[in-house]
Amino acid sequence: MSPSRETAVVLVSGGMDSAVVAALACRDHEAAFLHLDYGQRTEARERTAFEALANHFGVQKRLVARVDPLGSIGGSSLTDRSLPLADSRRGDSKVPTTYVPFRNTHFLAAAVSWGEVLGARWIFYGAVEEDSSGYPDCRESYLEAFNRLIAEGTRPETRLRVVAPLLHRSKPEIVREGARLGAPFHLTWSCYGESERACGECESCLLRMKGFREAGYQDPIPYRIRV
Repeated sequence: MSPSRETAVVLVSGGMDSAVVAALACRDHEAAFLHLDYGQRTEARERTAFEALANHFGVQKRLVARVDPLGSIGGSSLTDRSLPLADSRRGDSKVPTTYVPFRNTHFLAAAVSWGEVLGARWIFYGAVEEDSSGYPDCRESYLEAFNRLIAEGTRPETRLRVVAPLLHRSKPEIVREGARLGAPFHLTWSCYGESERACGECESCLLRMKGFREAGYQDPIPYRIRV
């Protein structure tokens, strides 16, 4: 295998950001797609989007696993239906209620474990720091800390490194990049609360619609409410 086709584990939620990351990874690497279910409201719909993206990119190596403790622990409006999605901030916190406590660490840990087995060189995930909800596990400082953890906690010969190619991109820039790469946005799903028609009201829908609107592209998925 040439260096340009090293194996990359790609975290694919099924959303627009992960679709663009998947397109980038598949362009340059031998991709293996990983999806984690954790009891989120739109779990089944996100799984459908993941499988559709894997089929689109022709990825044979794919793994779907569960992180059930995240759903049992709660503390997020994505897993606890008693917390409203629309009320995205709680008290004085700058972090929205849609934040799932330490979720990306669980996801990336699974990716590292699989990556070691596959002999992978890279882990791709769709963290966005600049134009996002403000999740603490989507910051550059978090990414740097996790890469230090990989170095400390894996075999000496392991050369895995996490990369987040969209980290400092705005949503419109992500839409334009996806369009340039031919990312299949029509197969993706971003809504936090609904699975038939995107609600158009949750923070994820609002960020997505803003990105498409400001990029000058039509969002191809159906919405109950478009703003």
